[in-house]
Amino acid sequence: MVESTVAPLCLEPSELIEQATGCDPEAFGQIYQRYERRIYRYIYYRVGSPYDAEDLTEQVFLNAWRAIGRYQQRGRPILAWLFRMAHNLVIDYYRTQKKEAGLDEELVAEKPSFNPGYLVELQEEFDELHEAIDRLNAEQQRVIRLRFVEGMCYPEVAAILGKREGAVRVLQHRALIALRRILTEQQR
Repeated sequence: MVESTVAPLCLEPSELIEQATGCDPEAFGQIYQRYERRIYRYIYYRVGSPYDAEDLTEQVFLNAWRAIGRYQQRGRPILAWLFRMAHNLVIDYYRTQKKEAGLDEELVAEKPSFNPGYLVELQEEFDELHEAIDRLNAEQQRVIRLRFVEGMCYPEVAAILGKREGAVRVLQHRALIALRRILTEQQR
């Protein structure tokens, strides 16, 4: 039997983290490549604008680079640290930004062939799902977002939430049942 040399996505090479905390730009670059899409998806889901999500994602990694020398592994993955930074930046974003309604004028100018009706319908579905998730309790919301928006595996979610994997599975199951009930109620 041949052993795979590819590390599972749920595991982090501790050597890479050690090199990055020593302010090694190449090691930090590998961390960036590994987690940038996940952080972007998390932020995009929260702010709904690809432009703002890109800017905030860049800010997360800029802040992380500035603070990487102080990062300490305390049994949690570095991804949890990055998500905490992303979460804080999203909160700051909403404190300083007004949520504007309407179509993005740059999008209209760039893609004149898009269907505005489809965009509105897609936004309504997104808003409906977002509203349903917001009605879950805080722990259920986090599990749903981390598992399905971020695509994290159970060990990663457990590490971020400070819970056992079994507890995360139960929490996810209950959240999905509650979400199904909420969405059914909304469609009536």
